[in-house]
Amino acid sequence: MSTEYRFVEDLPDLIEASEYDDHPEGRLVRLRISWDEKGVEVLGDAFRPDMLEALLEKMGPDAVEQMLCG
Repeated sequence: MSTEYRFVEDLPDLIEASEYDDHPEGRLVRLRISWDEKGVEVLGDAFRPDMLEALLEKMGPDAVEQMLCG
């Protein structure tokens, strides 16, 4: 089964711009896990999207919502 990627207009930031200088190697990944009667939601933020995508894919989701940054 492959993961469907959906692009959305907005997702909450878990990493602030003020943290960039503290992580010059760009290895910071932050996750927020929540659940309710509909299921589990994992929200992630990372300097390097490839690291976050690899981590999320290992969780086996049906879909991943992703926001393009510019």
